[in-house]
Amino acid sequence: MKYLVSILKDAVPLLTFVSVVFSSTSAFAAETVVFQYGIFRETIPVSELTALAETGEVSPKLRFFFNQAEQDPQAVRNTLTREVSANPVTLDRVLNNRIGIFLLDQISQTIHTPSGNADRQALRSSLVLSASKDNKVSLIEIIQNYPTTEVHVEGKRLVRTYEQLSLLAERLENFLI
Repeated sequence: MKYLVSILKDAVPLLTFVSVVFSSTSAFAAETVVFQYGIFRETIPVSELTALAETGEVSPKLRFFFNQAEQDPQAVRNTLTREVSANPVTLDRVLNNRIGIFLLDQISQTIHTPSGNADRQALRSSLVLSASKDNKVSLIEIIQNYPTTEVHVEGKRLVRTYEQLSLLAERLENFLI
């Protein structure tokens, strides 16, 4: 009986990972970002953020928003594209324990659902799906893979969120050692 419980315990993270990868389709991916920076709030298509991240192209809407928020588009691009290494199976395991849940709750203050419900689960899904492609996670991938059509991002917290993702990566390395 203990052996069966042990097998099931080890299989749950893998099954969760597999179900996230195979159940996530572009139909459930974020299409727009409600980007908030202080008192400024703007709805931006994910495609415009993707263009900024991939090519550095700043759409007129983004340019206006960055000017109003006094943000350097290149600094935002760098934050969006910084990558953190993460094995998706290990990531799933870490995100399903106390440390991971705490980190998810912290990161969900920056990246969250429109309703504020199921933020942890949405973020976990997005992180694991992002890592499943190339064993790396970036903020732009998290946004692109977010399982709601709209994702809210708190601009002032983006740098702190990257630091939290880096902390998560360190925890993963310690988990593996």
